[in-house]
Amino acid sequence: MLALTIGSAGASAEESSDTLTKIKNTGTVTIGHRVSEPPFSYLVAGVATGYAVEICQRIVKDIAATLGKSDLRIEYVSVTSATRFVMVKSRRIDMECAATTNNAERRKMVAFSYPHFVTATRFVSLKSSNIRSISDLAGRSVAATTGTVNLDQLNAINRQRMLNISVLLNRENSDSFNLVTNGKASAFVMDDILLAGQIAASSKPDDYVISEETFSPPEPYGILLPLGDDAFKAVVNASLEKLFTSKDIQELYTKWFERPIPPLGQNMKLPMSPELKAVFSKPKEYLE
Repeated sequence: MLALTIGSAGASAEESSDTLTKIKNTGTVTIGHRVSEPPFSYLVAGVATGYAVEICQRIVKDIAATLGKSDLRIEYVSVTSATRFVMVKSRRIDMECAATTNNAERRKMVAFSYPHFVTATRFVSLKSSNIRSISDLAGRSVAATTGTVNLDQLNAINRQRMLNISVLLNRENSDSFNLVTNGKASAFVMDDILLAGQIAASSKPDDYVISEETFSPPEPYGILLPLGDDAFKAVVNASLEKLFTSKDIQELYTKWFERPIPPLGQNMKLPMSPELKAVFSKPKEYLE
C-alpha cells in the first residue's frame, strides 16, 4: 500500500515539483556525496559508496517508480562540508547523501529528510595524551572541519569557558584526524560516529579514545534537499518510511556498522542505539 502511495502522491505532485520535473526531463538524479566520510559516504576505487549513499540509491528507485521511468541514471558529484549547502541551494545536486546534521539554522537554507542516524559531538585524542574532558583541552590546539556544526559548538564552548583553545581548520575529516595522529593537534572535534570511522580506518585503532563528554545533545542526520520543494521531499520521505519500517533497515545498518566495510575491512562494531530504533519505528520530521 505504501508503494502505491509513493507513486500516486508523486504523480499528482510532479507538476508542482521543480526537482521531480527536472529529474523526469533529464532522466538523471544528481547525488552529492563525500569522499572520506565512512561509513556514510566515501569513495572506494573511485566509486561513491556508504550507508547514506545506499539509502539514496533506494530512494532513486522509488523516484523512478513514481515517475514511471525505469531507466533513471544517477550522477554522483563530490561535495565538502563547505560546499554542500551551496550545491543544494543552486540545484547543482538534487540531494546530498552523507552525514549532515539537521538543525534550525540550516533549515533556513535547505530542507532535510526524515533522520537516518542520530549522533552527538565529541572529541578524539591519543590515549597517551591523557585528555579526558573538554576542560582538559584548555590552552591546546584542537582540529575541526570547516562548515560543520561541530566547529560552531567548539567555538561556542571555547568562548563560554574561556579555554583559550587554538582551533586548527581543515577541509576534510581525514585531515583533521591526521593532525591528532601526528601530534600537531591534541584532539579533533566531530560527530562521534565519524570519529569512530576514522579510528577504525587507522593503522593503530587502539591508540585513540573518544571522549565521554559531549559538546551537544544527540542530533539527527538527514538527507539535504532543496528548500521549498515539498512535493519532492514528500516522495523522498515516503521512500524512507517504507525502508525504515521494514526489516531492510536492520540489514542495511548491520552491513555498514556491525560488519567489516571496504576497502580495508574496518568494523565500527556499533549496534543500533535505542534512540535510532525509536526514530525508525515512527519516522517524522525533526524540527527542534
